[in-house]
Amino acid sequence: MPFAIEFTDVKTITAIDLPDHHTPGPGEALVKTHRMGICGTDLSCYLGKFPFFDYPRTPGHEVGLEVIEVGEGVSHIKAGDRCSLEPYVNDPDSPTSLKGHSNCCPGVQVIGVHGPGGLRKSSWIVPAHKLHPGNNLSYDELALVETLAIGYHAVQRGNPKPGETVLVIGAGPIGLACLEFLKLMEGVNVIVMDMVQSRLDFCADNLGIKNGVQFNTDGSHLGKIEKLTCGNLADVVIDATGSNKSMSTCFEFGGFTARIVYVGITTLEVSFPHAPVFHRREQTLLASRNALPADFGEIIKIIEAGDIDTNLWITHRIAIEDVPTEFDQFTDPSIGAIKAIIHVHDE
Repeated sequence: MPFAIEFTDVKTITAIDLPDHHTPGPGEALVKTHRMGICGTDLSCYLGKFPFFDYPRTPGHEVGLEVIEVGEGVSHIKAGDRCSLEPYVNDPDSPTSLKGHSNCCPGVQVIGVHGPGGLRKSSWIVPAHKLHPGNNLSYDELALVETLAIGYHAVQRGNPKPGETVLVIGAGPIGLACLEFLKLMEGVNVIVMDMVQSRLDFCADNLGIKNGVQFNTDGSHLGKIEKLTCGNLADVVIDATGSNKSMSTCFEFGGFTARIVYVGITTLEVSFPHAPVFHRREQTLLASRNALPADFGEIIKIIEAGDIDTNLWITHRIAIEDVPTEFDQFTDPSIGAIKAIIHVHDE
């Protein structure tokens, strides 16, 4: 029987057998996973910290897939195509989806989080319209498209204009995804802030983001941001930390009429003083959830053009067979993992 991975309980990983799926139905595609990226959501699910996740479950939503067979009515992909998966399964008839916001449809189900995912050697079936072909990309690159899409959507929510300053707080994978697209925007001044200097060095050396600010408990980072912005602070603040403490205090880094974007997720309470900063400066608070279908195709084009080098992201690799014994290491920030890739099938 084919091999698969299951999160059986909190911090419990089991190797299980999952049978191959066979003939796809109308509008479906039979696929095989080649690569899976490990993200913060996967780690939170493993640690029992992610809302809406139930055990047992096979994870895997950042995946590079091969199409094995397509069902009736599917024309945009064919057998043999390499694809990235848009893992957000929405109700197309909901008012939210009909308005073009399939990413936050009230009943959206994320493959690998709310339902079975792709960390398996067996073939499996997905809605074909959620597959985005990228035959010029490697499976590594296709597995990173979803992470990049989260950052792309957050940048679009902030909608920076030429001449504006954007501050990204948190240089983890989602923050890096935001930076990848911000660096391509002409005339936008970009600042990144993180607690770890090595992450800021990575942004400077690999992404060309030279304006890095290390967060300090003494509050001196605010003065550095003021200096970099000539006292005006940021026009857009994107908080990618997932820390309720950071999300409660990030308003102070935004100037008058600034847009604050929450792309990180927390289950804890977020609170902030209303009058002295948020109200006085007439700031706008925006949430950013998942990504839109068009984002995936756009990102594939950007990678194809060579404007994003995903090889810089991949710091660790493991085989699917080693997941039960090696996955836990990625919960430790000190190992310096930016993105770990699980090899499921060789190309």
